Amino acid sequence: MAEVILKNVTKVYDGGNVAAKDVNIEVKDKEFVVLVGPSGCGKSTTLRMIAGLEEITSGDLFIDNKKVNDVSPKDRDIAMVFQNYALYPHMSVYENMAFGLKLRKFNKQEIKSRVDDAAKILGLEPYLDRKPKALSGGQRQRVAVGRAIVRKPKVFLFDEPLSNLDAKLRVQMRTEISRIHQRLGATMIYVTHDQTEAMTMGDKIVIMKDGIIHQIDNPLNLYNFPANKFVAGFIGSPSMNFIEGKIIRNGELKFVSNEGNMEFGIPDPVKLSGFMSKKIWVGIRPEDIYDSASLINKGNYFPLDVPLEVVEPMGNEIFLYFTVEGTQFVARVPAREKPQAGTTRNL
Repeated sequence: MAEVILKNVTKVYDGGNVAAKDVNIEVKDKEFVVLVGPSGCGKSTTLRMIAGLEEITSGDLFIDNKKVNDVSPKDRDIAMVFQNYALYPHMSVYENMAFGLKLRKFNKQEIKSRVDDAAKILGLEPYLDRKPKALSGGQRQRVAVGRAIVRKPKVFLFDEPLSNLDAKLRVQMRTEISRIHQRLGATMIYVTHDQTEAMTMGDKIVIMKDGIIHQIDNPLNLYNFPANKFVAGFIGSPSMNFIEGKIIRNGELKFVSNEGNMEFGIPDPVKLSGFMSKKIWVGIRPEDIYDSASLINKGNYFPLDVPLEVVEPMGNEIFLYFTVEGTQFVARVPAREKPQAGTTRNL
């Protein structure tokens, strides 16, 4: 396997459209790195530049300590798994997985050994003689992954490989790909727009928006220490609640919302004292909004009576939607009972 390093990589299309700007990423050997962000953020363009499917406008790309800006895709020793599987419909599963090796003139014994090994890893042994049309979506995606595995590349690239699967299959394949990473000890770079996929799969996550990297960190640090409002709102499901206000001194430093409906002490007065009377945004995770019964011994909190607009039971928890000062909030509370929409709740 190998390291992948991008140094100040920029992609500008004809007409001046900047798809990726000054991208700096270091993917260590055997690391699983996820590029995540909304549609059009530049994540797939970045992956395609690594694969050699897009030319780099400026900057440098290194794979295994070798500069590969001008190296053709077939000579980069990478394998890519696409969103649409890209399987040959007239070939069997075995033939699809073996095709790339045949093109590279591997002997039949080596091809059979590699395909059999990959099929065993992916649970495809009973399906090797079937055509793609006889497979489920999850099985087809396994074949696409198997075709990459038999190559034994230095780097695996995944471009939104689970987007065409239903919710249950996405969860299964997510686990499958993570298991394959652990088993192969492979360097993997994975692109998705789904932050849940990113948080559950990545050793390191690269968050992009408008072609720019906003933060690179491990999942826990991204969640607890987001670099800016975009990252804070993008990571987490349901997403973080935000309310605008200012910091005042009333015996102690406090945050007060614009219309005064929300007021509470701040956790780090020394760090935030420089923001006195300036406009700020406070972010509150849905799980940090409690119902009154659970507030005992929780320390500093601010009670608020709110009319519930929507109530979503989620099994062992309930999502409560309400509005504060024109901004929609959501609380994530234990499912001890089901409150009714239209009633007032003390949170």
